[in-house]
Parts: sequence; structure tokens; C-alpha cells
Amino acid sequence: MEKLDKVIKEFNKLHGSEAKVKVREVRGEEVILEFEGSFCATCGLYDYFDDIKWEAMEFGLNIEPVEVLEAEEDDFEHGRYVVKYRLMSSSDK
Repeated sequence: MEKLDKVIKEFNKLHGSEAKVKVREVRGEEVILEFEGSFCATCGLYDYFDDIKWEAMEFGLNIEPVEVLEAEEDDFEHGRYVVKYRLMSSSDK
């Protein structure tokens, strides 16, 4: 998915000092993304999951976060989160 690759690249460019994302899996209308980083303490964690949605819209891709599948945090404000997204067509809006 060329558009998704562009979204990931842009997100990492904008948020890379706090959090990076990579695609773990694409299957049908589901996309599994893995976020890892220190994340901004003043931002809400879920804001990062929504930010990728807004970045995707800039590239004409409509994805919606559905579920956090995995969450790991350590004692040094570092975490890893695996989030499932749903690819939506324009008729799903």
C-alpha cells in the first residue's frame, strides 16, 4: 500500500523524536500498526493513535483505530503498542 507507506513516513518525520510507527500486517480491511517510543508526557497516548488517522486523510486514506492489541511499558517512560485499524472506503464515512 503505497499511500500507507507515505503516511508512516510522514508520521515518523513529525513524531519520530517521541514515537515511531511501523506496519506489522495488512489483511483485508485491517491494518496492524506498532508504535514505539517515549511518547510525549503532556499528550494523551491515544492522541498518537488518532494522529496517524489524520495523517492518512492528508494522503486520501481513511483509517480508523479499532483496538489496542498489545501494550508494553517499562520503568523509563518507554512503551510499545500494537493497534488495529480498519481501512474504510468513502461509503463507510
